[in-house]
Amino acid sequence: MNEDELQGWFSGRLPDGWFIGAPEITVDREELLIVGTLPDVELPKDTTDAAATAARRARIERFREETREARMRIAEDVQRRLRKKVSWGAQVGELRELFTTISVPVMTRLRQSDRRVLDTLVDAGVARSRSEALAWCVRLVGRHQGDWIQQLRDALVHVEKVRAEGPDPSVA
Repeated sequence: MNEDELQGWFSGRLPDGWFIGAPEITVDREELLIVGTLPDVELPKDTTDAAATAARRARIERFREETREARMRIAEDVQRRLRKKVSWGAQVGELRELFTTISVPVMTRLRQSDRRVLDTLVDAGVARSRSEALAWCVRLVGRHQGDWIQQLRDALVHVEKVRAEGPDPSVA
């Protein structure tokens, strides 16, 4: 199922009224993440930022609790169809929370100079382990090179589209 088909499937599968508009769907090799926007909380104009954040967090918590069983059924259906784990999240205003994301081990080989960078982060207390230090580095690059990473992702979407429009390799 491509991303357009996934968006369509979820638009038809999710109960009406769960989200404002279509949910954001992010897919990688192991996981499918669905994040929907919930209606904002109506608050008096003189509400403090802290109170507004607490109200939005409570809205997300309520959604999480009230939809747990239905989200689990949908996730089981998707996992059978696509063989991917399904994770969920919600957003209200600027507050975004992910409930059930997975953490996947990734193996890599590093030369000494790279290992020393990770060890420095561990020794300085930035991370507890090399694994955590590497994850920290990946998040840092993702934050500071976001436009570049997005350009790469957009290019890959184009490559997938061109590949799909090409000849069928199963036909001799």
